[in-house]
Amino acid sequence: MRLPLQSDQPEGPFVVSDCNRAAVEALADWPNLIGGVMAICGPAGSGKSRLGQMWAERVGAIAIHGGEAALIDPMEIEGRPVLLDRAMDADDETLFHLINLAQAPGGAMLMISRPAPSAWAVELPDLRSRLDAVISVPVEAPDDAVLAAMLEARFAERGIRPAKDVIPYLLRRIDRSAAAAEAVAERLDALHRPVTRALAREALEGEDESGQLFE
Repeated sequence: MRLPLQSDQPEGPFVVSDCNRAAVEALADWPNLIGGVMAICGPAGSGKSRLGQMWAERVGAIAIHGGEAALIDPMEIEGRPVLLDRAMDADDETLFHLINLAQAPGGAMLMISRPAPSAWAVELPDLRSRLDAVISVPVEAPDDAVLAAMLEARFAERGIRPAKDVIPYLLRRIDRSAAAAEAVAERLDALHRPVTRALAREALEGEDESGQLFE
């Protein structure tokens, strides 16, 4: 199922499928009423950061990357929702204070990371207990519906009109990630020929030694 969620990103509609439905539904009305902290977790290239960006746009959240979190003035974010991408990069003390701020009226924090917060290595005992209590919602690697949409978007950016059997062919052969979709589209574009299944096979064979596009 494809739902055109609101986003200014030039990536086409966000496709809701079994691999990300739980996260989409969890964020649909959050942080209304409950606030607090939530985490969206999943592998690289699964779309979790884009989902976080769309949430931030919807609720007017302040977007922060984990490594920059220590530079933020707490007064600027108190009582406001916060998107913390690459949340594991934040130092323990900063993360502890951000979680506390998220509990204030009007506050909330959505953390984006690969592993769930309960699996993070931290040294502050008080932070450990807070991370263990965070609601974590998984996003899985793209399934066929999501990966097909990624490929369609990458082709459209380049003005490529692939033959009808190209995307089904690629779905069975490339890694399930945004990076793989980008890489194969770039490779096909560089060949400057009509994108047929035969050309797709040639492109994949050209990448075979690096293993970048294969599962």
